[in-house]
Amino acid sequence: MAAIHADSIRIIPDTAANLSHAPPAIFASPADARRESTLGRLIALGISLGCLAVLITAARLTPSPTGMETHLSLGLQRCAFHDRTGLPCPSCGMTTSFAWFVRGNLAASLYVQPMGTLLAFAAAVTVWAGAYVAIAARPIYRLLRFLPGRFAFIAVMAFAILAWGWKILLALNGWDGWRT
Repeated sequence: MAAIHADSIRIIPDTAANLSHAPPAIFASPADARRESTLGRLIALGISLGCLAVLITAARLTPSPTGMETHLSLGLQRCAFHDRTGLPCPSCGMTTSFAWFVRGNLAASLYVQPMGTLLAFAAAVTVWAGAYVAIAARPIYRLLRFLPGRFAFIAVMAFAILAWGWKILLALNGWDGWRT
């Protein structure tokens, strides 16, 4: 066994003990401790409840087998555009699409009015997102980074025009409606 001499031991200052245990700034993302204000939470709750009310109303309606005019059971008027031109307006079939969506029949919802399916899905997501903000007081703006913001508006408008074209095609060929 070798003997260790005191003069051969070199003491190196412990620089690691002087450093904090945090990762270097280049690897750490800044902590986002921002909390939503009470007003922001109330607005989020109101938006969430508004979307929930729309979906509950759609659940209480019986979808029209014609693909349109489900809104008449709410006491609303007939579509003046459809009455005058014989063609569906851009929003014809939306209520019926929502009614099929809340029943889980996505095929019927898409067939009757594709834009209605997209809007119903957005309303369902908004119910949960608004409830999250209202309860957790955490903003969801970080999640919005994942949406393609620059082109989202153009894409949604193009989808709406195509959905209207689909609705017109159904009406002109007598394919409108979803029979159960």
